[in-house]
Amino acid sequence: MNERHARDVVLVRAIETADQQREILSEDDRSYASRAARELAQWQAAESKAAATQEHFLQQRAEQIIKKLGQRTPAFAAFVRRRPGLHTLVFTLPLLALLLGAGLDRITDPHHADLLSAPLLIIIFWNLAVYLGMLLWLCWPKRRAHRWRAAWIQRLGVGRNALPRKLPHAMSSALFAFMGEWTQLSARLNGARLACTIHLSAAAFALGAMASLYARGLLVQYAAGWESTFLSAEQVHGLLSILFTPAILVFHLPGFTLADVQALHFPQTQAASNGALWVHLYAATLLLLAVAPRLVLAVLAGLRARWLARRFPLDLDQPYFRKLGEATGQPAGVLRVLPFSFTVDEARSKGLQAVAAGLLGEKARVQLAPAIAYGDELRDALKGVDWNNKEISLTAALFNLAATPERESHGAFLNQLIASAAPRGVAVLVDASGFAARNADAARLAERVELWRQFCLYHGVEATVVNLLQPELRALEQGAGLPLSGAL
Repeated sequence: MNERHARDVVLVRAIETADQQREILSEDDRSYASRAARELAQWQAAESKAAATQEHFLQQRAEQIIKKLGQRTPAFAAFVRRRPGLHTLVFTLPLLALLLGAGLDRITDPHHADLLSAPLLIIIFWNLAVYLGMLLWLCWPKRRAHRWRAAWIQRLGVGRNALPRKLPHAMSSALFAFMGEWTQLSARLNGARLACTIHLSAAAFALGAMASLYARGLLVQYAAGWESTFLSAEQVHGLLSILFTPAILVFHLPGFTLADVQALHFPQTQAASNGALWVHLYAATLLLLAVAPRLVLAVLAGLRARWLARRFPLDLDQPYFRKLGEATGQPAGVLRVLPFSFTVDEARSKGLQAVAAGLLGEKARVQLAPAIAYGDELRDALKGVDWNNKEISLTAALFNLAATPERESHGAFLNQLIASAAPRGVAVLVDASGFAARNADAARLAERVELWRQFCLYHGVEATVVNLLQPELRALEQGAGLPLSGAL
């Protein structure tokens, strides 16, 4: 699935998830879109003599829904057509860098080929520092993006935060949710595009400086020389020898001696000769150390961005897609439940089946693991759990709301589950049926629910409260999925 289709699918998912009251899309709208998408996917598969896939179905369904909503709400259509800020930046930033580099000599003496040119030395050493930083970053433990980088990626990935006016409240909520989700999903792709743009801009800036040197040299006689308050001729010769050695070796340029450098010291120089040599040395050094490496890095980042755009990493095993996948004959989803200090009887087992059906579709199955008793050794209790089982759509821990959460037991269980690194994270279900049956006071129920939610948030996952004896009392939005660990 490419980037455009993935964006449409994620947008439709955000709308359907937020539209719990069916204010935006009625059941008829959703059913019609599914039927039409199934027929179009089958027709497309017949044309290509292949089997209908879930990706084709999701693409066609998203197109049907977006087209219908665009016809109903022009402001939504304008939002869909809005292009992210990165598309403009890709062209304008390198061009601006080229122009700035070409005007670099305006801040220096246009008749002077300075051996210690501050702007040119800054360009060279800045690029060398960037390469060193990139090498160190490869060895640095990976962390989440810094706030400034995340803000840049969000702006470049979804454009301006402002939404169009005259949108229904449900639609506005859905689009805000979409922007937040799409920012996370497209972070790698937009990061690669941003890296490509920055490397191209750095190369263009250095190319502009090179072009400026040669263009002005056609009309102006450069006077080569140097001056410094603190550096001696020997130190300048040593610095320039190290700096220009790669250019001299690669392009076979003439070298220079200590006597040449001493002769070009400004208080001693009498002639304006030999400026071309230093222009060639600086231009060749910029080409080797600034332009060529940056272009290579830009090409690598561009290839990575192109690959991600063509094969957008969208997890189609998530509950929302599993539920819709029934239309294309996809295998039924499986909800794996790990109860902790909680015995699930037959009635509550049926409630779990209803929860699974709402999340993964009517054909969904529940895989109920044996209950882990209070005080059991967690590593031994979870040793038989296959976290890499591809048939499992979602793993959920199950707690009893009537129990008081404890860090040493319930918290340790949550930490062990999260550390086990399930492919899509771990959800938390808290059953309120037992507590609600013994306590009719709504205030006490709300207080206990809040206690569990705060406890789970402390351990890095959001709790979802259900009533397994009466699932309709706390019905989950069908296909919406559950909050998972790692998403906070």
